[in-house]
Amino acid sequence: MSKSNRSKDDEARMSGCCFPVNLDRSMKSGLSFKKSSSGSFKGESQEKRPLVVCFGEMLIDFVPTVGGVSLSESPAFKKAPGGAPANVAVGISRLGGSSAFIGKVGEDEFGFMLAEILKQNNVDSSGMRFDRNARTALAFVTLRDDGEREFMFFRNPSADMLLRESELDANLIKKASIFHYGSISLIEEPCKSAHLAAMNIARKSGSILSYDPNLRLPLWPSPETARKTIMSIWNQADLIKISEEEITFLTGGDDPNDDNVVLKKLYHSNLKLLVVTEGSNGCRYYTKEFKGRVTGVKVKAVDTTGAGDAFVGGILNSLAADLNLYKNEEKLREALLFANACGAITVTERGAIPALPTKEAVLQILPKANA
Repeated sequence: MSKSNRSKDDEARMSGCCFPVNLDRSMKSGLSFKKSSSGSFKGESQEKRPLVVCFGEMLIDFVPTVGGVSLSESPAFKKAPGGAPANVAVGISRLGGSSAFIGKVGEDEFGFMLAEILKQNNVDSSGMRFDRNARTALAFVTLRDDGEREFMFFRNPSADMLLRESELDANLIKKASIFHYGSISLIEEPCKSAHLAAMNIARKSGSILSYDPNLRLPLWPSPETARKTIMSIWNQADLIKISEEEITFLTGGDDPNDDNVVLKKLYHSNLKLLVVTEGSNGCRYYTKEFKGRVTGVKVKAVDTTGAGDAFVGGILNSLAADLNLYKNEEKLREALLFANACGAITVTERGAIPALPTKEAVLQILPKANA
């Protein structure tokens, strides 16, 4: 169904999303959004700030309205916009930074909704593409009693997997001070080639390359393929964020708390900063000059979806403001504590993007971390 043929009832149904959506009828199927007379995209800040471009998937998360139940037992689901790279882009913008998203969604109601949400959150969506032949990806998420989650994906294939190199906005990528990506976009062609081409453009343009593997094993053909592919671009990254579980997986079962494992098997000579997230316990950091740990911010977890992305948004927003941040341990520790607080706030609400914090919210919770 084309955008212009939607009824008011259709838009009313979409307004039931957990995040407010006001559909803009200036959006045209399969086309980029119109620019204003000033040349900027609607919702884009006029202030020139270092740009973080996030590449990859954007999808709809369906989260149970109650915790501690299986998918089949859930009485209802709350739909929420998600997808790790998109979460990071919105997270940066919420904190007052400048971000853009590059990826593909379906030319369908969910795809239009996601594009509008990016615009409403002041994320540059000019690099977003729409596919007429594939649907926007969906993920159903089960929440355990402790707030941890498991995923069931619907993407056979979904539009995000079909982004082609020819559809990349090279000029947008070249503007990036930081180019951020995950590994899900490496699973299938043609998106894999588009991902590698985008990385190459960013690297040649002098961007800092930021990598969060964001392991989702059910999406990969096999664990061996996942491990090999994730590591195939490892040495190109300037900054890597990784979880304890991902350390265990990528190293073949080694202790994620062993600094020697991290330094010998995962740290590489081109890396400026490696961060290991430890959930509510905080994070560890490794640079060429120093390493250490920053405490977490304790909160009652409702839904951990998006916590890692909120953390990444927090640290990338700080890094964009000071590209040499990783060279000063005191400043780095402050930035990591700020990022920990971003993640903590996010787990107190259901869904990823709806729960991402503002800078003001983070500054309010930080005193508790220092208490």
